[in-house]
Amino acid sequence: PRPTLTPHPHPTSVTYIRIVIDSYDAVIAGGGAAGLSAALLLGRARRRVLVIDDGAPRNQSAAHMHGVLGLENAPPAELLERGRREAASYGVEFIDGHVAEVADAASGPGLAIHTVEGPTVHARAFLLATGVSDALPDIPGLAERWGTTVAHCPFCHGWEVRDQPVGVLATSPFATHQVEMLRSIAGPITLFADGEHAPAEGERQQLEAAGVRVVDAPITELLGEAPQLRGVRTADGAEVELAALFLLPAARPNEDCVAGLELARAESPMGSLLAVDQQGRTSHPRIWAAGNVVLPPANVPMCVGAGAMAGPAIHGTLAHEDLTAAAH
Repeated sequence: PRPTLTPHPHPTSVTYIRIVIDSYDAVIAGGGAAGLSAALLLGRARRRVLVIDDGAPRNQSAAHMHGVLGLENAPPAELLERGRREAASYGVEFIDGHVAEVADAASGPGLAIHTVEGPTVHARAFLLATGVSDALPDIPGLAERWGTTVAHCPFCHGWEVRDQPVGVLATSPFATHQVEMLRSIAGPITLFADGEHAPAEGERQQLEAAGVRVVDAPITELLGEAPQLRGVRTADGAEVELAALFLLPAARPNEDCVAGLELARAESPMGSLLAVDQQGRTSHPRIWAAGNVVLPPANVPMCVGAGAMAGPAIHGTLAHEDLTAAAH
């Protein structure tokens, strides 16, 4: 059946397409920077492409993007709206929803992509670009400031608090690295080292010798009127003045839809992630993955680049299949 046009519920000028059951060259789960980058190039290669997106990008709480060449200080939503419009101009189709499961097609080569909302679509290739879900520590006032005065990236948020007191919460093995990256931007710096990721004694001495204050008491509360931050209160009742607090949340890849395929995995300091080659191909010959779902620390330009690698790789695989089929 031919798809019917339905207006998109989010504020955007793009017209979206509601699919009942159809077949595509490629289906992309996730309409963020990686997914849209791949969709754009596949559309320009005249591939029939469907993007399934839930409209909840990882950086939705941030007011502006930084370090994105040509779009410095632009709102994240602006990049996504422009990307959707550009991809749609080459025939890429979009629906709102979530991919529930990806499985090998019951008959013939290809994949069956089942959505949470009900429709199933079929594709010759699938790109997982669903990003990660960030799990923040359970500290009062933290979630309300996430993406503003509580952040993870010195490049994305450091300049805005230059020369001001900032803190680093040791939630990962990279806490000392965050301190190192912030020292040229902000200061003074306080490392809150309660928990399993506290620095070793030698590392602590080095930090303190460099002027970094190390606090062992856990943070119990963030102070000030959100989203602004005046400081933090620790379990011993002390208050530390801060303009921002940096931490690395536990990042859970949004990959449940491919769990049944038992794809190969790679162990990393960030945990167990899907194993992919340089072009984003997984251990399944028809499935690729790109962006934060396989590299949680990647920023917007890196995710765009990952999609720009995966899209042509998918087209190249399909093009080889097409040539082989034509020869027979």
